[in-house]
Amino acid sequence: MIAKPIRMQQDSDKDGDNANRGTSVITRTKPKTKKPNLYRVLLLNDDYTPMEFVIHILERFFQKDLEAATRIMLHVHNHGVGECGVFTYEVAETKVSQVMDFARQHQHPLQCVMEKK
Repeated sequence: MIAKPIRMQQDSDKDGDNANRGTSVITRTKPKTKKPNLYRVLLLNDDYTPMEFVIHILERFFQKDLEAATRIMLHVHNHGVGECGVFTYEVAETKVSQVMDFARQHQHPLQCVMEKK
């Protein structure tokens, strides 16, 4: 005996429509990515840390050229605080830690902090 394929009918609704024939709408949702918060890394002025050391910090940890490092150092000296850069949280935290450790190793009281932008 040979089997024949059987065609199944879908139930129709009471009006005789075959509206529900297995069609469906597929929607793709795009995940919304949020930009990370940014943080300013700031140097605070003190009366003991040499200006040359601050310039060295800016060149070494913030990749500033001599002119930019000097400008930032003078801003810190004249206004009490100066911005070294703007970074994501993890990068800012690392920079602050590196600067503070380096200053302590060289016995300078230089303070470096971060604040949300």
